Amino acid sequence: MAATSAAEALPGPAAAAAGLTLSVNAAGARHPISADIYGLNGADPAFAAEIGMPVARWGGNASSRYNFTNHTYNTGSDWYFENIVAGPDNTVESFVKTNRDRGTKQVVAVPMIGWVAKDSPSSHPFACGFPATRFPAQDGFDQWDANCGNGKLDGANLTGADPADTSVRVDASFAGDMVSHLVSQFGAANHGGVRIYELDNEPVLWSSTHRDVHPEAVSYDELGAKSTATAAAIKAADPSAAVLGPSGWGYCEWVASGLDGCGPGADAAAHGGLNLSQWYLKNMKGFSDAHGGLRTLNYFDQHYYPQIGGGTDPESDALRLRSTRSLWDPTYVEESWIGPSGVNAPPLQFIRTMKAWVAQYYPGTKVAITEYNWGALNDINGALAQAEVLGIFGREGLDLATIWGEPQPEQPGAYAFRMYRDYDRAGGRFGDVSVSSASSDQGRLAVYAAQRSADKALTLMIINKTDGDLPAPLSVDGFPGDGTAQRFTYSPADLTSIVRGEDLAVHRRTIDATYPANSITLLVLPRR
Repeated sequence: MAATSAAEALPGPAAAAAGLTLSVNAAGARHPISADIYGLNGADPAFAAEIGMPVARWGGNASSRYNFTNHTYNTGSDWYFENIVAGPDNTVESFVKTNRDRGTKQVVAVPMIGWVAKDSPSSHPFACGFPATRFPAQDGFDQWDANCGNGKLDGANLTGADPADTSVRVDASFAGDMVSHLVSQFGAANHGGVRIYELDNEPVLWSSTHRDVHPEAVSYDELGAKSTATAAAIKAADPSAAVLGPSGWGYCEWVASGLDGCGPGADAAAHGGLNLSQWYLKNMKGFSDAHGGLRTLNYFDQHYYPQIGGGTDPESDALRLRSTRSLWDPTYVEESWIGPSGVNAPPLQFIRTMKAWVAQYYPGTKVAITEYNWGALNDINGALAQAEVLGIFGREGLDLATIWGEPQPEQPGAYAFRMYRDYDRAGGRFGDVSVSSASSDQGRLAVYAAQRSADKALTLMIINKTDGDLPAPLSVDGFPGDGTAQRFTYSPADLTSIVRGEDLAVHRRTIDATYPANSITLLVLPRR
């Protein structure tokens, strides 16, 4: 057993003054943590293997018009509305095979917008939604393809695009054919094939991101009809596959249709006064009940981007760390345009709100966040926020999450994932059964706890979100005996590795330790 220095072992007068205490009860608030919360939309292959990436997603704006028959997609407003022929490594089949071979579950988005990319040239000049031949005056053109414009003039969206310039019309049967094709290639979901299909991507934004083919605002009825028809087609092609949706972009799409904008309006009034998420769940359940109980939605999914800047100045850093509370805290008032300075939404407590909507309108549906990013993943502050978000996901019982804009392997944000999935470079993982944990000041020194099913070890993630070292006693209940706690730390002292520190003594069910400034510490208590 490694010794612990007195300076680290004893809290001293600073702790008494601060009054910081941590507590864990391994017998309390126990529930499983889904491994799928540690997913990414994409990842460096070596990093994906290192952390045992549990789930990956094929989605985003380009998936809305992806045509599996010709491997062509349209970039939409992300890049001049151009049709691009996917290379061999960027097809949906390649995505499925790569992730299946590494043991990673796949989420694959299927088109629902009503259009997919037509047969197109694989090199410039590309087919595009706002060609200069039709719209000679635009605010910008692709520097590599002068015929393709951004569909704006004097900052306003152009109208009158011809969908046939880039796309062909399809209906829900196309999604069914896509699923059938993937089943023929890789088997059904229950035999190693694609496990989850997503109902397109951010549909209320179609009138912006894909306005060359869908300039109309999305209504409750359009979203409802297309979702049920597409879900039914997926289930017909692979009854064992799960369906995920509606994957809204953010707050406005959680609560309102494209017709209503960002709050209750005529569309909501015509649908019982329910917000869009509530009505969506109710409509999916109603379709299920009318079709013999066929579950048309397995995951209720929304995207979550905190409305904060990406800076790393002190003010931005502090806001980034505070804003994680919007995922769960009923007392946290939004500090962005979502709060009193803008639409004045009530506290989001987003994961808890999603689960409450599910419980009321479609019980048994899982909850997912397939796009999120707190930013600054190249900085220790972003790593602290990411570590906290993963802890919240586990504690709050989220079922699936995939970060968008994943960190590069050498960035601090990647180490936040390693702290949960490979803290010792030997596959060591945070526990898979969440247990009760508490801090006297979660805003300064946060704690998350879980027990591993495999070896019954207790794992404790402690995040110091301040610029100073913080001593705090940690009491451990519901776990047998005294002994030692293994310690692993990621901090500014070494941003290139997780450091194995000296073991800490567990004496009278208490661990006394000091947690370095701006650090993530994992304590592992082996089962005696």
